[in-house]
Amino acid sequence: MKTYLTCLLASALLLATVSLPVAAQQANAETVETIRIRIAKLGVGEKAKATVTQKDGTKSKGYIAQAGDDDFVLRDRKTDAPATIRYVDVAKVESNRGHSTARNIAIGVGIGVGAFLAIVAITLAHLD
Repeated sequence: MKTYLTCLLASALLLATVSLPVAAQQANAETVETIRIRIAKLGVGEKAKATVTQKDGTKSKGYIAQAGDDDFVLRDRKTDAPATIRYVDVAKVESNRGHSTARNIAIGVGIGVGAFLAIVAITLAHLD
């Protein structure tokens, strides 16, 4: 019985060590596919602004000039220099489209309410 249990535990440990790299590869493949989808959603051209963080920690800001199957070209926002980046080297892609319309409206409403309250406070101070 002990021999059977020992063999069972040894084979379970061996199976666990073999399956771990396969699971890591699948997670990495999903990440690459997700990055590829995000780049495709951003589009191509000067309006496709993005901040790309690579796995080595390098951050690049610019716009997507060209997107291929294995890599894409990011043009720097300051120098307009092209940089070819492979999808497997990318850790994160963020869109840089500026402020949303809802945020701009909220800022405007906040300024308006603040100005109104200031006028009311000044008026009340002069009535006394």
